[in-house]
Amino acid sequence: VQLQAFGGGLVQAGGSLRLSCAASGRTFSNHRMGWFRQDPGKKREFVASISWNGGSTEYADAVKGRFTISRDNAKNMAYLQMSTLKPEDTAVYYCAAGRTALGVRYEYNYHYWGQGTLVTVSS
Repeated sequence: VQLQAFGGGLVQAGGSLRLSCAASGRTFSNHRMGWFRQDPGKKREFVASISWNGGSTEYADAVKGRFTISRDNAKNMAYLQMSTLKPEDTAVYYCAAGRTALGVRYEYNYHYWGQGTLVTVSS
C-alpha cells in the first residue's frame, strides 16, 4: 500500500480543514487507517484511527469531538475532518495503514506511511 496525504494549509484558529489520504494497492480495504501528527522538536503522536470497514474509530483525547476520521474504500481514500482548530494542532500530519486491530495508537503497528502534510493554525 502506498499512501499520499494532502490537504494541509494555513487556517485561523476556530476554522476547519479536511485532510485526505490517497492509497494505491488492492489491499487498502483490508487495512486499518490512522492519522498521526508531529510538531517539530516533538515526538509523533496518535490522532485518530479507523477500522478496515469504518465500523470502529478511535481518537486522541486532544482531538476528540473536534476531528472526525472516515474512509471510502471504493475510492481508496481516507479523510480527517478537523474542526474548531487550535494553534496547538499545528503539525505535520501523516496518514498510515496497518493490519492490526490492537494497539492502534502505536506507530509500530502501522507498516505504510504517507509523506505528511503541514497544517498551520494561526491564533
